[in-house]
Amino acid sequence: MRTELFDFELPEGAIALHPASPRDAARMLVVKPVSGSCARDDADLDDRSVRDLAELLRPGDALVFNDTRVIPAALSGVRLRGETQANIAFNLTKRIDANRWRAFARPAKRLDVGDRVQLGTLHSTCLAGALDATVSVKGDAGEVELTFDLSGEVLDAAIAAAGVMPLPPYIALKRPPDDSDRLSYQTIYADKDGAVAAPTAGLHFTPELFARLDARGISRHFVTLHVGAGTFLPVKTDDTTEHVMHSEWGDMPAAVADALNSARARGGRIVAVGTTSLRVLESAADDTGRVQPWTGDTSIFITPGYTFKAVDLLMTNFHLPRSTLFMLVAAFSGLGTMRAAYGHAIASGYRFYSYGDASLLYPAGAGRFDG
Repeated sequence: MRTELFDFELPEGAIALHPASPRDAARMLVVKPVSGSCARDDADLDDRSVRDLAELLRPGDALVFNDTRVIPAALSGVRLRGETQANIAFNLTKRIDANRWRAFARPAKRLDVGDRVQLGTLHSTCLAGALDATVSVKGDAGEVELTFDLSGEVLDAAIAAAGVMPLPPYIALKRPPDDSDRLSYQTIYADKDGAVAAPTAGLHFTPELFARLDARGISRHFVTLHVGAGTFLPVKTDDTTEHVMHSEWGDMPAAVADALNSARARGGRIVAVGTTSLRVLESAADDTGRVQPWTGDTSIFITPGYTFKAVDLLMTNFHLPRSTLFMLVAAFSGLGTMRAAYGHAIASGYRFYSYGDASLLYPAGAGRFDG
């Protein structure tokens, strides 16, 4: 499909720079496709709040959350080359092994393979020498591979001490990260270190909302997808078939797969909280829709025409134009539906992107999910 079909205009003021407080006070747009809306911009829309989620779901439904934990992957430091130095910023993107990470460097033109970098020095002089690395690979578009002197848990601790939360560029270019982001840009159920971007739909949940969902008889299940920085990148090719999707590591535990299959067999719906949870579910499902235990990398790229196997409803934030995530929601509810929903959201003052408001999406052409 032509990438331009997934473009839209968003006012700068619609981009949320801080989260709602409390988290579940965010608005939520309920989106139901109208018959035939794939061919026109039309949708059944309902302005609600995240706090209404329990009453919008049914007893027996199963919520699926991504329990990845965001690491403080934004690092600043200096390149050391003989007697000269240069300030460099890095965003870690994916761990390769115990002491190697892929990263985006700014400005990458100041780096060559073999250069030594000392990280954390722009934040605290006591970190000098504690987080040194060598540029072992330099790729295109600012990507490098860093081989650290430290390894394993010791390296993890040093990154945690030196780094700051890796806010997405549409926030970071407008304000610096602060101490509050260490909590705000992390779900309350984050458990497994490894993400360099938050599973943002999960940021809306609070203990109080969990209590309301429990009382309603809606179960909670946890999978893992370590979200990579590629989640923020727009598709730059003219045709979606030419886009190379980033890969991310995920895990569907056997016990969770069994519980979800049982819930669906009893008539419950599987509700993915976020596109990252959805990508795990669809990567783990077989052609019959049954969820299988699964662990590994996934580069699943979902665009209109994809047949969803394991997800019945999707709760997600509002995404960037021309992004793989907007393509995914267009595949789920229909491109016309999502154009109508985003047009309404912009006109109604919804807050967009990672710290923004939420939507609850119904699938295109699936009548059993009404109500």
